[in-house]
Amino acid sequence: MKLFAPDSPFKAATDGSFSLADTATRAADTPDKKKCKKLLKKEEKLTDELQRRFYARDRHSLLCIFQAIDAAGKDSTIRNVLAGLNPAGFQVYSFKQPSKEELDHDFLWRTSCRLPERGRIGVFNRSYYEEVLVVKVHPEYLRSQRLDAVIEEPFWQARYESIREHEKHLVRNGTVILKFWLNVSKAEQKQRFLSRLHEPDKNWKFSAADLEERQHWGDYMQAYETCIRETSTEYAPWYVIPADDKPYMRYQVARLLRKTLENIGPQYPSMSAAAQAKLDHYAAQLQSE
Repeated sequence: MKLFAPDSPFKAATDGSFSLADTATRAADTPDKKKCKKLLKKEEKLTDELQRRFYARDRHSLLCIFQAIDAAGKDSTIRNVLAGLNPAGFQVYSFKQPSKEELDHDFLWRTSCRLPERGRIGVFNRSYYEEVLVVKVHPEYLRSQRLDAVIEEPFWQARYESIREHEKHLVRNGTVILKFWLNVSKAEQKQRFLSRLHEPDKNWKFSAADLEERQHWGDYMQAYETCIRETSTEYAPWYVIPADDKPYMRYQVARLLRKTLENIGPQYPSMSAAAQAKLDHYAAQLQSE
C-alpha cells in the first residue's frame, strides 16, 4: 500500500520504541504568537487549493484523529486549522460518552459509522482510542460493555491489535490517516483550568470532572505512552505535537495536514478528448443564444 505520512520531528517512532520522556510540551524554537498566526494563515491558503483538488479527484479520504488530555486545545485547534477550508469538503465528529446503542456494538462500530467518504477530510475529536486511554484508566467502564470480567493485559493487547488491523484495512482501501496527540504539560493544564474558572466567557468550559481526571495524570500519561508505542505504524503514525503554546501547535498541525495532501498529490480530473468535445459543444450552444 502507498504511504503518504510526511516526515516530521514530531512523528512518533513506529518500531515500538516511543518514549514519553523523549517528547516536549513546548518546542525550543517556537516563533512568537504573531508569526505563528501568519504561518497558520499561509498554511490555510495552501491547504485550501489542495483540498479543492482532493475533493474533485474523489480518490482518497483523509482521516485526522485528535487525542489529548483535557484542556490541551483539541476544539480550538480543529476550529482554527479548518477555518479556511470549504465546509463541503470536510466533516467533524466529536465522540463523547457512548450511547446505549453504541455500547451494544463492538468498540470500533460508532467511529466506523462516521468515517469520511472519498474526497473528504474527516476529523475525529477523540475516537476509538478512548477505549485504550480513558477506559484503561477507568476499567470499570467496561461493565457497560459487558466486558468487565476480562481486563488483564492480554485484553488490552487484543484491543491494540484490533486498532492496528482496523487502520491497516482503512489504508488499504484508500483512507489516509493522520493521528495527533496534543501533548500539554500538567502545569499548563492547571493554568487553562484556572482561566476557565476566572474568565466569565470560559466558565461554561469548566467541569468538576476535569479536576477528578487530573488526579489520574500519571495513569493517563502511561496509557498514552503505551498506546502510541503500540499503534504508531508506518501506515498510520502518531504525531506528538507540543501543546503548551497554542498558536505554535495549530501551525504545526496545519503544516502536517498540508504536507500530507501534497504527498497525496491530488489533481483535478482530466477530461478525455470525447468529453472535452462535448464541453466545447455545450459552450458553443450557450454562445449562440
